[in-house]
Amino acid sequence: MKGLWVFVIVNILAISKGRKNVLFIVMDDLRPQLGAYNGPYFPGSGQSLMHTPNIDGLASKSLLLKRAYVQQALCSPSRASFMTGRRPDTTHVYDLYTYFRSVGGNFTTIPQYFKSKGYETAGMGKIYHPGVASNNNDPLSWSMPYLRGDHNWEDKNHSWKGIPDSLLKDRPLIDKQIADHAINTLQHLAPAAKSGHKPFFLAVGFYRPHLPFVFPQSFIHNYPWSDVHVPDNQFAPRSMPTIAWTHSNELWSYQDIKDTNFTGDINTTLPHATVIKLRRAYYTSVSWVDSLIGNVLAELSRLGLDSNTVVSFVGDHGWKLGEHGAWAKHTNFNVDTHAPMMVKIPGMTDKGIVSEKLTEFVDLFPTLVEAAGVSPVPLCPENSATVSVCHEGQSLIPLIKNPNIAWKNASFSQYPRRHSHHDIMGYTITTDRYRYTEWVRFNKPTYKPDWNTVVDAELYDHQVDPNENINKVHYHSQSNIKMQLSQQLRAGWRDTLPSSAISHGFGR
Repeated sequence: MKGLWVFVIVNILAISKGRKNVLFIVMDDLRPQLGAYNGPYFPGSGQSLMHTPNIDGLASKSLLLKRAYVQQALCSPSRASFMTGRRPDTTHVYDLYTYFRSVGGNFTTIPQYFKSKGYETAGMGKIYHPGVASNNNDPLSWSMPYLRGDHNWEDKNHSWKGIPDSLLKDRPLIDKQIADHAINTLQHLAPAAKSGHKPFFLAVGFYRPHLPFVFPQSFIHNYPWSDVHVPDNQFAPRSMPTIAWTHSNELWSYQDIKDTNFTGDINTTLPHATVIKLRRAYYTSVSWVDSLIGNVLAELSRLGLDSNTVVSFVGDHGWKLGEHGAWAKHTNFNVDTHAPMMVKIPGMTDKGIVSEKLTEFVDLFPTLVEAAGVSPVPLCPENSATVSVCHEGQSLIPLIKNPNIAWKNASFSQYPRRHSHHDIMGYTITTDRYRYTEWVRFNKPTYKPDWNTVVDAELYDHQVDPNENINKVHYHSQSNIKMQLSQQLRAGWRDTLPSSAISHGFGR
């Protein structure tokens, strides 16, 4: 019997040594205005790069997904989606209050899956939306106590604030608390991980650049006033349906913004100087967190863990910085649904791989599992409410092995609205050239669209209008492409998957 136990332990250690650790980094409200994204898929026009040397350095050694799209541009729905690998109509999470396990199903999350495979799983900061939307950071996901951090220096009077560095030694900003805890946790996990006894999944969620934009004052020097510009399109898209609009309530909730008499109505704008101040503060918040990410990555390297650790980095969705005269997320505009995503896999992405294929955040779950060498997760069946482990995406590993492989030809996003006392869902498809949206009646009891009741629609041609300034859905010249995109949208995401993805799951 003793010999049997020795045999089992030796085999467990052998399996563990073949697995990689995972460092999972999330930034809140991050648009891909990064050096690594400079080019055709850079958000906005005529905008300067943000100073993010550490994120750009990570990108240079990663699979960089230049056209990655979230499934809903709001914190909790997006995070519930990519953390479970399932889309909002499966999680049934569309707001900031609903917990996916209560309404969608008892779905296994990414860290929970790694925990079930023998990993130590630790989380900190903002991974899920905190509070009731995640039952306080989804306890089932973690094998170690969760650290949320303390929100020092924030209030509802100021949408942004630079704190003198001398005041932060005794009262550190929340993201500094998170970065320090990440470093301490890495030090704690390193011995077992390096020996092969216990690999880890470490999730580090930074709050900035979410409002309010609070940062150490010294970081604002990266952005001289003259280098920051207002967007070229401070107006709503021509012929945009009103249901597509958001009133920027998230920004308006701060007293300094209310004092400008900004309403958030269509084709209203903030004062020029206020726009510059907000953009400058957003950029500075990003640079602040970039420096903290650099500290965490440096510690990973110092501990000798970087050669056996997969590092993923995402923003939970994009963010409007005055484009169309609007702010924050809460829409299907490309600037809201397009977000950064990259995965560094030692031995596979060391020289950097850039992909312009259309990808989605639901692709992250199967990708990390495959990259770490853990047993794969199947594709979900049509109704997966009672299936605890599955995903609704596609592993990105084939893009590393063959960047020209046949791939999905569309991404799918959505956003809910209330209209004339009815629930409406804006279903969006983004293809190589177009973004097409249908706003349709949505049946809450069944969580399904009524395609026969279309309230309105949008069509943007990204080839000639990358900033989505003209809705061409009613142009006679676009009638054929509108019909094709409508059919593709209604056929759904499964219909876009290549046969190789279908074969690794429950099928269509």
